Amino acid sequence: MLELQNIYKTFEDRSVLADVNLTVPKGVTHALIGSSGSGKTTLLRITLGLIPFDKGYVKINDQALLSFTQVEWADRIGYVPQDGGLFPHITGKNNIALIAKLRGWRRSRIDDRVEELRKVVDLDPEILTHFPREMSGGQKQRVSIMRAAMMDPAVMLLDEPMAALDPLIRRSLQQELKSIFQRLGKTVLLVTHDLGEAVFLAEQITMLHEGRIVQTGTYRDLLLQPANPFVTQFINAQRTLPDAGELR
Repeated sequence: MLELQNIYKTFEDRSVLADVNLTVPKGVTHALIGSSGSGKTTLLRITLGLIPFDKGYVKINDQALLSFTQVEWADRIGYVPQDGGLFPHITGKNNIALIAKLRGWRRSRIDDRVEELRKVVDLDPEILTHFPREMSGGQKQRVSIMRAAMMDPAVMLLDEPMAALDPLIRRSLQQELKSIFQRLGKTVLLVTHDLGEAVFLAEQITMLHEGRIVQTGTYRDLLLQPANPFVTQFINAQRTLPDAGELR
């Protein structure tokens, strides 16, 4: 379980996050949405332990971030950045195994874990011998997820994981990603600006606006019982294509 309670953060006397409270139960996928500048990325970086916060606490399974070293905390959270973040000069397998090697894992243990994850994400073993430039967008995304899951973290954070993919690949990978989440059984916090993606992938959605949580609930909650006008405005701003009868 991931808990963020009473999180406050300011940059140069400007409030970026104020009294943010968010709980993601074990095994649940939770989406964090909001417009640019709402504080999504800052909250993600705080959860990763990359930047300090002014007040509040972050916990995983009732263990507080501040009670761990940065290395210890890093092993408890898997992270998939927007572009996948793969190192271009090493193969897919070496990208996946990098942290485990730094932690002193035996080669046999690394091989077993990589193979276990390869089956979870349904990736051709040949792809692991390729460099990132030789992979498709979907293949790179799977390798990035494998790397994030390599240390068997309790929580996985994904920052706009499919923003750079074309629509056809994105749609296909969304279905696969949902299945991967279920097979991994991890607590997942997903940051996206795409409400449709949030609705498809996540059981719960939290909307941020100007550094504060506006509403948390299902899409039905946000649609039918909006907490304030901004929720409705954000939903209505998600552009839909006209049907054939509307075209001229």
